[in-house]
Amino acid sequence: MDLLAHLEAYVATADEASFSRAADRLGIAQPLLSRRIKTLEGHFGGLLFDRSRRQVTTTELGVLLLPYARDVLDRAQRLRQAARSARHARVRAVGVPADCAPAALARALRAGTERGITLGMRELPPAERESGLSDGSLAYALLRVAPERAAFRVPLGLASAPADTREAPRALHLEELRPRRRRTGEPPVSPLPLLVLAEDQVACFEDRLARAVARAGLPEGRIGPAGPAADALTETLAGRALLLCTESYARRYDTRWAPLGDTALHRGYDVSAPPGPRGTPEVPQWLTRLLGTAVGAAGHGDAGGPRAVGDAPARLAARG
Repeated sequence: MDLLAHLEAYVATADEASFSRAADRLGIAQPLLSRRIKTLEGHFGGLLFDRSRRQVTTTELGVLLLPYARDVLDRAQRLRQAARSARHARVRAVGVPADCAPAALARALRAGTERGITLGMRELPPAERESGLSDGSLAYALLRVAPERAAFRVPLGLASAPADTREAPRALHLEELRPRRRRTGEPPVSPLPLLVLAEDQVACFEDRLARAVARAGLPEGRIGPAGPAADALTETLAGRALLLCTESYARRYDTRWAPLGDTALHRGYDVSAPPGPRGTPEVPQWLTRLLGTAVGAAGHGDAGGPRAVGDAPARLAARG
């Protein structure tokens, strides 16, 4: 039984006090309306209308159940309206890294609204952003690619515990992290571990980092996955680790930061989408630009460009 159709026949007949007028109102044949009323009476176990008189009247049971029938039909109508609204204003999910600048993501949301597009930002690791495009759960995503073929690049550096003085960041090379020679009588210093966030635990970056670490002569065990970002930040702020991250991420948590001199260790990003009608991904230029700013890409607004290089000796090597 189509309950909504049967309830519509019931309510229309009660309103019109006539089977024929109710059928006309619903645009159906009167015999069909009568069958629906009889089926509904059988379902409820009692007569809804008194047919013994010339004019159809609603029985006591019919009067009792009528408000509930109207409520069900009203809720069904609101549900249909909500579904229509959702179809017209479908949220387009955007897969982004966890360390994006919130203010820049907010600008992307507002820009979408101005263009009649409802965007929803979803922080996901690199592999899930890629799979989200494949399975259709994402409309757009920032994908990690090699920096030399990326739409934009994001400089990486090392964050460490805050210092008492603010020094302009100086390009740092991994060779400088080798333990320095101790003078006679100096206590041994344990080198600080270098933690890698989940965003950089991708094959295209890990291979490059492993080769760079080998060239720098650093022990392989000194570099490791960061685990939860909050734990990694805690270790870094406490002076017990160095964290590989972007400048905007480091500044957000008031850590000291120095850029890596090896540009091959930059992050590379492309903004992609599922294939469009022409077989190629179609991504609006305004969205690409704003997402580039959100991840701190060099040349995309004030969030990503490296600051002026200073001569102050900000030697993280001395710290680890």
